[in-house]
Amino acid sequence: MAKYESGRREKAMTDRSDQQAMSGAASLIRALEESGVDTVFGIPGGAILPAYDPLLDSTRLRHILVRHEQGAGHAATGYAQATGRVGVCMATSGPGATNLVTPIADAHMDSVPLVAITGQVASTHIGTDAFQEADIVGITLPITKHSFLVSKADEIARTVAEAFHIAATGRPGPVLIDITKDALQSATSFSWPVELNLPGYRPVSKPHAKQVREAARMLAEAKRPVLYIGGGVLKARATTEFRVLAELTEAPVVTTLMARGAFPDSHPLHLGMPGMHGTVAAVTALQKADLIVALGTRFDDRVTGKLSSFAPNAKVVHADIDPAEISKNRTADVPIVGDCREVIADLVVAVQAEHAAGRRGDYAGWWEQLNAWRRTYPLGYELPADGSLAPQQVIERIGRLSGPDTIFTAGVGQHQMWASQFISYENPYTWLNSGGAGTMGYAVPAAMGAKVGMPDRTVWAIDGDGCFQMTNQELATCAINGIPIKVAVINNGTLGMVRQWQTLFYGKRYSNTDLHSRRIPDFVKLAEAYGCVGLRCESPDDLDKTIEQAMAVDDAPVVVDFVVHQDAMVWPMVPAGVSNDEILAAQDVRPDFGDGEE
Repeated sequence: MAKYESGRREKAMTDRSDQQAMSGAASLIRALEESGVDTVFGIPGGAILPAYDPLLDSTRLRHILVRHEQGAGHAATGYAQATGRVGVCMATSGPGATNLVTPIADAHMDSVPLVAITGQVASTHIGTDAFQEADIVGITLPITKHSFLVSKADEIARTVAEAFHIAATGRPGPVLIDITKDALQSATSFSWPVELNLPGYRPVSKPHAKQVREAARMLAEAKRPVLYIGGGVLKARATTEFRVLAELTEAPVVTTLMARGAFPDSHPLHLGMPGMHGTVAAVTALQKADLIVALGTRFDDRVTGKLSSFAPNAKVVHADIDPAEISKNRTADVPIVGDCREVIADLVVAVQAEHAAGRRGDYAGWWEQLNAWRRTYPLGYELPADGSLAPQQVIERIGRLSGPDTIFTAGVGQHQMWASQFISYENPYTWLNSGGAGTMGYAVPAAMGAKVGMPDRTVWAIDGDGCFQMTNQELATCAINGIPIKVAVINNGTLGMVRQWQTLFYGKRYSNTDLHSRRIPDFVKLAEAYGCVGLRCESPDDLDKTIEQAMAVDDAPVVVDFVVHQDAMVWPMVPAGVSNDEILAAQDVRPDFGDGEE
C-alpha cells in the first residue's frame, strides 16, 4: 500500500559513521536532516526547548511556528498527503503533546505517514505528576503504528530512523517519539546511517500469485463486477497501474471519499463515489454487483450502510497491505495481502492471461443498467428561490475556475460532501480531507501544509463556518511565513450537517446548531486582522468575479466569505444504519431500480 519516500534505508548501504560528539538534541536535528526532512511544524516549550536550540543552526530544516499544536499536526498531514513524504510535527510535553492527539488520531484513521516528536519531563520525574507531565505514549498507543519513549541520548538517532521506517512502510501511519528532557540535554555521539532493530516488523508487499489468478478468473466469469477502490491505491502510488487494470477489464469503477482523484472523474468507466452521500449509480452498483474487487479500502460503515444488507449477492476479492483489514467487516472470498501497486500490476498480468485464453467478461447488460441509473439520477442541486447563493454552486464554480491541478482540502460536514461531489478530480493527490476521523478544523492547517510541500500549486481550503472557527488562527502562520493559501468559507450560519440531520430525523428541532456567524465574527475583518486578504460574496451575480479576484492574489492568503442559503442539503443520502437499498436521490425521492418499489 505505501510507497512513501523516507530518506533512509533499512540497512546501511554506505558507511558514513564517523562519530561526532554532540548533545542528544543536536543528534535529533541531525537525524531528521539525514532522514530527508525539510519542514517541521511545531511550537517550543520547556521540555522540547533543548531541541529548538540546535534547530536554529540547521540550514536544511525549515521550522514553521504554528499557533496551536493541532495546526502543526494537520499541517504535517496535509504536507504528507500532498507530497508523498513523511510529515513531521513537534510539541512540548503535557498540553502541547495532548493537543497533537486529534491530528495523530486523524492520521491513523486515514493511514497518513506522520512522525510526531514530543518533549517529555526528565526521566527522573516521570510518574511524579511533574509540571506539564502527561503519559503521551500511553495516550497515543491505540492511535499510532508505534509510540517510542526515549530516555537515553544514545538512542535518539536510531529511534528517529526506525520511526520514519515504520511510518512510511506497510500501511502508512503516525509514529510518536517522546523524548525526555535529560536525554535531549545529555552528551552522545552521532553516527549515520544506523541499522534498524525492528524484530517482527515485516510488512508483506508481494501478493500470493494463486490468489491473484483466482481474482482474475472471477473477473472473467462475473456478469456484474465493480472495482471498488480506496485510499490505499493513492498511498501505494498505484493510480497509473489501476487505470491500466480498469481499461483492460472495462469494469465499472467507484472511488471512496479517500480515493477521490485516484481515477479521473471524467472517465466513462467511473461511476463516482459510493457511500452515504455517494452517487445513486455507485451505491446501487455495489448493491447489485455479483463481484466486488476491493483494492486498498476497508468496507467502512459509511460505504456499506447496514452491513448485513450490503451487496448481498456479491463475491468479494479484498486486497490490502494490512491483513487486519481483510474480512474485518465483510468476509472476503479471495483475500489478498500485499502492496496495492504490486497487487494491481500482478492482476493486470493475470487478466491478460485470461483474455489470451479466450476468457473475457461480458458486461454489456450490466453497463446498460448502470448507464440508465447514471442518466436518470445524476448529481445535481436546485438554486434557492430567493436568489441567494447555493453552496453547491459556489463549490462547483471554484472547481471549474481553479483547474485540474489545484489541490483542495476540506473540513468536515456538508461542505466536505459538496466538495467531493461537485468538483471534478482528474488527478491524484488533489483532494485532501479527514475521512475516517471526520475532524472539524482540518482544512486550513492541512491546506497550509500542502502549500508548503507543493509551493507551485494553487491550494484551496473549502471550509464551513463552523470548521473554520476551530483552527483559523493558522491564517497568522500563513501570512507571516508567506504561505498563500485560499480559503472558501461556506457560510450558512449553522453547523450544516448536524442541522440537516435535525431537519430529517429530529422534527426540525434545531438545538444548538445556530452559529450566528453571519454577524459574529465578520470573516472579512478577521482575515484582514490576520494579515490576509478578505473578500465577501453574497450574490450569484458576483460569484465568478469574486473567485477570479481571489485567484489573482498570489502573495498573501485569501479568505472569501461566501454567504449561502441555510437550508441546502446534501443529496443523495443513505440514512445512517439502514440498507443502501434505501438510498434517497433527494428528499422523499427513492430511485426506481426496477425492483417493483418506488
